[in-house]
Amino acid sequence: GVLKERLMNKIVVGFADVETAHHVVREAVDLAHRLGASLHVVTAVSEDATTTVDIGSDYWVLSSTDLAEEGIGNLMRKLTHSVDYTVAVHEGKPADVLVEEAERVGADLIMVGNVRMQGPSRLLGSVGGAVAHHAPCSVLIVKST
Repeated sequence: GVLKERLMNKIVVGFADVETAHHVVREAVDLAHRLGASLHVVTAVSEDATTTVDIGSDYWVLSSTDLAEEGIGNLMRKLTHSVDYTVAVHEGKPADVLVEEAERVGADLIMVGNVRMQGPSRLLGSVGGAVAHHAPCSVLIVKST
């Protein structure tokens, strides 16, 4: 109904190819599925470097962006629920990239994990803390550890 539409149409979630981040993405997919929201999966790379992959006599040149997009696609295919989602891969610090993408897509919610967020002294320096301070929308900290 109206409340659902006003609360959340687009959820932004950060992705990294580690289990704790996979957990956050799974939680985001579950929430998006329940609310009928779309998901915008965002990852940050330090630079868009290229890697050459040899398989037999064939080789491919893959960029950091290609590898990140492949990792996101692989994870999304394994999940129980299917939701509409988009992907963005940008160079930069994870917190900055998440906030910028949330602003760009008009996100209603950003979901991040609680990794390295134990204790008040660490909170401000963590990705979740930085996102919470600068986000254009609500932030949900998912217990991922």
